[in-house]
Amino acid sequence: MNLRVANNISKWLKEYLKDNNVNCFVLGVSGGIDSAVSSTLCARTGIPTYVVNIPIRSKQKNTDLSSLHCDWLCKNFDNVTQLTIDATTAYDVFEEIFNDTDDYNLLSNANSKSRMRMMILYYMATSKKGLVVGTGNKVEDFGVGFYTKYGDGGVDISPIADLTKTQVRELAAALKIQEEILKAPPTDGLWEDSRTDESQIGASYEELEWAMSYLDSAKPLSGDLTERQEEVVEIYLSFNTKNKHKMKPIPVYKLGENK
Repeated sequence: MNLRVANNISKWLKEYLKDNNVNCFVLGVSGGIDSAVSSTLCARTGIPTYVVNIPIRSKQKNTDLSSLHCDWLCKNFDNVTQLTIDATTAYDVFEEIFNDTDDYNLLSNANSKSRMRMMILYYMATSKKGLVVGTGNKVEDFGVGFYTKYGDGGVDISPIADLTKTQVRELAAALKIQEEILKAPPTDGLWEDSRTDESQIGASYEELEWAMSYLDSAKPLSGDLTERQEEVVEIYLSFNTKNKHKMKPIPVYKLGENK
């Protein structure tokens, strides 16, 4: 990955925005490398870009990384506006609805944080006549479906969804993204503890990229794989299967299709 790729993506973003008669880009910045690259690509268009830090009981380290990157963007690009909207109080009220019921569920809570952030981003995008920009990479969006449906998966345009995590890291280096963000372990930041993406999935992004490539090559599973490779393939297939509904268009019943 090099700056030519970055230039091509930024040009594509700019053309799509103009073709659809909207005014700006809006995206959430988490402190991770994916949102850092996506926001930088938007900033490079010269189009007004709103980068939003939305802490919800967030770890201070993640909030600090987000602020670090947003400050860097504002310093280097005049078209970038930084905002921080702390939604913790709103989330506390929402959580209280289910706190004493049988439906209380930690995964539902985590997903609700992501969906609350999506609501905030779309509120801003609508008020400013803009587009919500996605920050998911290829493995997340089309491999294991590691995102919240109608949360961080609810976007208008996805600039890095055809890039693997390795390619995102290479592009981040070319864009001179801060070293602290390059080295930070990937995390969705939705849980009360400090769990990483790798600890939730059971495999690193590099391993998942290998599994995705291996399975896309249409090779039959063979005895040539190591024990760990076989395990990673099973992890990938498990996530891909259970999250398939996220990665396909919404099914629509067609009148008369059962005649």
